[in-house]
Amino acid sequence: MSDSLAALGLRLAVPRGALFEETLDLLDRVGIDTRAVRDNDRRLLFEDAGIITMRPSDVPTYVEAGAADLGITGKDVLMEQSERSLYELADLGYGACRMVVASTEGEDPAADALRRLGVVRIATKYPRIATRHFLATGRQAEIVEIKGSVELAPLTGLVDAIVDLTATGTTLRENRLVVREEIARSTARLIANPVADKLKAAAIDALTSRIAG
Repeated sequence: MSDSLAALGLRLAVPRGALFEETLDLLDRVGIDTRAVRDNDRRLLFEDAGIITMRPSDVPTYVEAGAADLGITGKDVLMEQSERSLYELADLGYGACRMVVASTEGEDPAADALRRLGVVRIATKYPRIATRHFLATGRQAEIVEIKGSVELAPLTGLVDAIVDLTATGTTLRENRLVVREEIARSTARLIANPVADKLKAAAIDALTSRIAG
């Protein structure tokens, strides 16, 4: 394996944030040199390494459009953007977390709202996942999309419950919220642009096999 993805004719979208360090560690283990990325916190494009860095939620956009041949992002992002034309090549196993419904401690305000009003108000950064979940379970939900700290919404009475991602549950507990339901489990996934997967099959298969090994 070459010491750079660019030498293989590949470009990989790497997620900043919670998955960043473990993704770089994975690339190091399979022989991809990530020193340039580690040494430049503010730089986003590393042409010589064949790496672009970005928000996890942007990875599917770049991969679908062909601006990157491959990408790594969480399963939660792929679930929220399920309409995108992508191939999911591998479950990478790290970045484990759960998508959950949570509400304030004590009697469940969401269950109470459903009993009294027949509808529950849900705050989330994942409106499509939340909508699908409540539809699939036969409950009417009004979805309120939140960009910032979603935990604040039930504490102020804005909503009855939240749908959010949690790894350890610490943030929920610190805000007096408890998990009521688990929707799905999420880990980091390797994805590919469908055209690149055909035209660059040998290089992509070699990298995927190395990661799987």
